[in-house]
Amino acid sequence: MTVFTKVILYTDTDGRAKFREETIALGEGSPKSMLSEVFESGGYQLRHSPVGFRSEFHCTTTPQWVFILGGQMEIGLQGGASRVFKPGDHFFSADVLPSGAAFDPAVHGHWSRQLGSEPLQTLFVRG
Repeated sequence: MTVFTKVILYTDTDGRAKFREETIALGEGSPKSMLSEVFESGGYQLRHSPVGFRSEFHCTTTPQWVFILGGQMEIGLQGGASRVFKPGDHFFSADVLPSGAAFDPAVHGHWSRQLGSEPLQTLFVRG
């Protein structure tokens, strides 16, 4: 079966943001154009981040797909791990603050930044 790999930024049981991957079956369509089921979405936003942009640690408020349209985006996690996303790459951002927790930038969330000489262009599609 043909599958799509979904990269997920999530909050683990220890409250820290981590990455994992899961597959989505592409069982519809034809052999020339395999499709997944149709998923609901809650709207979308476009973002332009200039050269030099970097956020502070934060949690995702509303789970959403992030698609890199131009430039490069680095996502950093607690402990120093990071991952770079280039045009055409994606991830599902779902590292929400654990229920009942007060945000602690030494424990929770992730940071993001623009890399390279081109501004970062992203598309956010709410899940």
